[in-house]
Amino acid sequence: MAASSSSSSSIKPIFTTRSKSSNSSKSSLLSFLHNTKPKPISLKFSSHNSNYTTPPSFTISNSLQTALETSELHVSKFQDDLNVQAVTPKPTILVSEKLGEAGLAILRSFGNVECLYDLSPEALCEKISQCDALIVRSGTKVTRSVFEAANGKLKVVGRAGVGIDNVDLQAATEFGCLVVNAPIANTVAAAEHGIALLASMARNVSQADASIKAGKWLRSKYVGVSLVGKTLAVMGFGKVGSEVARRAKGLGMNVIAHDPYAPADKARAVGVELVSFDQALATADFISLHMPLNPTTSKIFNDETFAKMKKGVRIVNVARGGVIDEEALVRALDSGVVAQAALDVFTEEPPAKDSKLVQHENVTVTPHLGASTKEAQEGVAIEIAEAVVGALRGELSATAINAPMVPSEVLSELAPYVVLAKKLGRLAVQLVSGGSGIKSVKLIYRSARDPDDLDTRILRAMITKGIIEPISASFINLVNADFTAKQKGLRISEERVVADSSPEFPIDSIQVQLSNVDSKFAAAVSENGEISIEGKVKFGIPHLTRVGSFGVDASLEGNLILCRQVDQPGMIGKVGNILGEHNVNVNFMSVGRTFRRNHGIMAIGVDEEPNQDSLKEIGKVPAIEEFVFLKL
Repeated sequence: MAASSSSSSSIKPIFTTRSKSSNSSKSSLLSFLHNTKPKPISLKFSSHNSNYTTPPSFTISNSLQTALETSELHVSKFQDDLNVQAVTPKPTILVSEKLGEAGLAILRSFGNVECLYDLSPEALCEKISQCDALIVRSGTKVTRSVFEAANGKLKVVGRAGVGIDNVDLQAATEFGCLVVNAPIANTVAAAEHGIALLASMARNVSQADASIKAGKWLRSKYVGVSLVGKTLAVMGFGKVGSEVARRAKGLGMNVIAHDPYAPADKARAVGVELVSFDQALATADFISLHMPLNPTTSKIFNDETFAKMKKGVRIVNVARGGVIDEEALVRALDSGVVAQAALDVFTEEPPAKDSKLVQHENVTVTPHLGASTKEAQEGVAIEIAEAVVGALRGELSATAINAPMVPSEVLSELAPYVVLAKKLGRLAVQLVSGGSGIKSVKLIYRSARDPDDLDTRILRAMITKGIIEPISASFINLVNADFTAKQKGLRISEERVVADSSPEFPIDSIQVQLSNVDSKFAAAVSENGEISIEGKVKFGIPHLTRVGSFGVDASLEGNLILCRQVDQPGMIGKVGNILGEHNVNVNFMSVGRTFRRNHGIMAIGVDEEPNQDSLKEIGKVPAIEEFVFLKL
């Protein structure tokens, strides 16, 4: 039988020769990114229904017979190999701010899309419990209250743009909701707008335009400054900041940058020198802001920092309004420390009509137009729609904010190892007997590649998911796996070992060790007293290759029975006959042993879950010393 669900960290026993249990495991259909609550099975034979998506078809077999009988479907007249399709209701996707039609088309092809703009916080909380996904721009605040109101149904929040300061990431992570953004499509548009504001400010374009339209001709008043030879400090050398730097270099400016996380070689590649924060302030003739808004950067440009700047500096902000103390900026403008400012973003949007900053003569303003080009709007809509649909499908996203950030090429290469990692985690936890629960886990990755080149974050998260899932009543997924592990006091360490194998493959093997726990299958305990299992990927399929000190070769597809036995002839036939008599289909058998005619482990892959009687009969075979059924 399978492990039962428990909110505590103790583990209910799976059926073995040493302990009994009649509890069955909670139903789970797992994807990489989210869980779904158990739902009734529905079947479709032929007709198409626009209200459903179409997953891959499957073949009716003994494992589906109970479901078919429960649904009162009579299939006796059909052939055993009749294909039917499981149908799942389309997910509901709420779009709370305007999104390009190209993106909406992608969303509508996958789910039921509802476009509800200008929702109040209360209305959003009321609606969100019916939604699987939410797409916002910068105007919608996705607070903790929203995630609480979703009651676990909300699986992904998509931010159509780069900044995610309007989304409570901590709450999203705690509630297992993935947050994705669209960091690429509007990069060029934002950089172009920054350069437009830079040039417009330097040449007083907006003030001169307003003056002429007011019937004046004030050429001498609006004499500007040249950009050539001036020093531009780019504060934040990410995607947009680096693009601004490239364009400023083309205008003949000397460009320096401050970013504590930017690699020096990236800056050197575009002819930019990385400097300290204070050095940037003291040196720059122009400052362009491209930093995120967080507790560290909030109002980082204040009276103290303005005092460190060169007198007559000019400031451009197309990032986040909250990084500037707006009252302090007004004072700096009035004193002449800051000669001019060009702002696309504000602490509160829209700003007050009587804002001293907006009305200041030396300030050029635009209403958050950084990403507002036709090309960028369409690109962002497509980018975020694809990210949200991918997340709902359970795919790993390279633009995930609150999950391991892994480049797409690495995700593709690690895909089969992700499956292996999750199954090893699920297998390991089922080998633990009751007691104080799991507290310490060690993960060992063997690879022929340089350990520094091996990105194991996604593998660690999936092993953590596999371990926690059977012993937690919470919804555990890739997003909140590490958070939940920490909350439960689960210590996870990692070790990378150089293996003598081909560097063509990123991982040779993954080993999971559980310390200070008792095992219901003694053969799984290594010489060091830890439960130890190891696996590899063979031809794209995850395999169990070691249990304790025993080498095995078991495909981790379907369910698994492990038997420790005296190595003697006829064992495979005896166990196979027992399972066959109980209508349990065996898909493979393999035996790993220490020495000839000594002890060995027989691994048996089964398509169905054996009933209690069949497992008892296996336990009565004289040469079998212990066994365990593992539901993968």
